[in-house]
Amino acid sequence: QVQLVESGGGLVQTGDSLRLSCVASGDSVRTDAMGWFRQTTGKEREFVAAIGWTDSDTYYANSVKGRFTISRDNAKNTVALQMHSLKPEDTAVYYCAATGYWSKIPLTRTSEYRVWGQGTQVTVSS
Repeated sequence: QVQLVESGGGLVQTGDSLRLSCVASGDSVRTDAMGWFRQTTGKEREFVAAIGWTDSDTYYANSVKGRFTISRDNAKNTVALQMHSLKPEDTAVYYCAATGYWSKIPLTRTSEYRVWGQGTQVTVSS
């Protein structure tokens, strides 16, 4: 069974950059679609970015397009989220997710992902 562990969160200032990492263990996620979601208190978990089998198969929420980049390293069983030009509204707990099944294309709905990490807090101060 796949387990996901995120890291890289922290407290930064507006305009700073941050890189989140997610390591999968227990099984390969090479044929899974992978995604990043975020959630703030009292709100539903929202889609941020997703990636299919290759770095050319990516999809982003409009709110992060042009600022965030998702990538994966199948040899290391990892997925990363590089975040630039961070804003206070990016503050949230960020979750890594894997579909848990074969999916070549990036997926954007939480219901399409079966495996979730525990989350890492990102706080952007103004």
